[in-house]
Amino acid sequence: MSNTYQIAVIPGDGTGAEVVDEGRKVLQAAAVEYGFDLKMTDFDFGGDRYLRTGEVLPESAVDELRGFDSIYLGAIGHPEVKPGILEKGILLRLRFELDQYINLRPVRLYPGVETPLKDKTPEQIDYVVIRENSGGIYTGTGGVSMKGTAHEVAIQGMVYNRFQVERCLRYAFEYARKYGKKACGKGQANTLGLVGKTNVLTYVFDLWERVFHDIGEKDYPDVNREYYHVDATCMWMVKSPEWFDVLVTANMFGDIITDLGAETQGGMGIAAGGNINPEGVSMFEPIGGSAPKYTGKNIINPLAAICAGAMMLQTLGEVEAAGAVEEAVKKVTGTKIKSLAVGKMGYTTSEVGDLVVGYIGK
Repeated sequence: MSNTYQIAVIPGDGTGAEVVDEGRKVLQAAAVEYGFDLKMTDFDFGGDRYLRTGEVLPESAVDELRGFDSIYLGAIGHPEVKPGILEKGILLRLRFELDQYINLRPVRLYPGVETPLKDKTPEQIDYVVIRENSGGIYTGTGGVSMKGTAHEVAIQGMVYNRFQVERCLRYAFEYARKYGKKACGKGQANTLGLVGKTNVLTYVFDLWERVFHDIGEKDYPDVNREYYHVDATCMWMVKSPEWFDVLVTANMFGDIITDLGAETQGGMGIAAGGNINPEGVSMFEPIGGSAPKYTGKNIINPLAAICAGAMMLQTLGEVEAAGAVEEAVKKVTGTKIKSLAVGKMGYTTSEVGDLVVGYIGK
């Protein structure tokens, strides 16, 4: 009997619906090829709904989404809605209320894709960043007093407890154990690097580092452990990305270094990410924005959304199908597409989806 997965689809705003349509096309082709079913249910959460109803998310939304196996997201961001309303009301709310405490971001250069890093190859830009996704400075701890005066005070604190830190690190160790592949000079086949700032943020990253070594020594002796300051990490991501295998870090640092990583892999048009609750419902999305000025023109690059779909399949346990989608994308970038830039691919949005479908299982 084949597996059947219930997928909630949130096309969102701008070109989100277009890239999701191509991702959906590829996912369904993979499902047919590898013998499972995807039942997809669309939700209209986004800017148009907000402008029409004044409601960002209905009260029932989070509980309803808990009933799905996964969430597939297009893009959030509408030119007629003030920045922050949709992002906080949809993306951050879903991340927090569905406890998607891991943000998973592969940094992977595909064949044929240009990188701004001179002479670097797909073999050298191929690592993963695991970002703690539910704690830290983004949780809003702090406040403002005497606002608008010369004595205004603004405070926002980075807060972590050991539970948050340990569950993120355990996920990262498990990931490195399963997927790690680089020795990083110490002879072991997988390496987990903790990215922090222990020399300045001496309270928070002392906690991260102690837990990192405590559980690593006790439960993951087969995973090589490294520590990198975040500023040095940024330099090495540009100079020597081949040093990295799996990186793990706190919320804010992860947000920053993953965007840097995306640029080195060819830009937001190929970068995909997952907001993951290993025990619950996860959400997968292309990292680029909604690009509203290109809506309906059939020229936007859908590959990031397709790669996000591959990540979703892998997390659902359909590893063979996920690998097939990845390989199909590599064939398309390596042999067909001229550029990832909008309007310069040499193919329309829908034609790119068709190209990927054509390589599934081949």
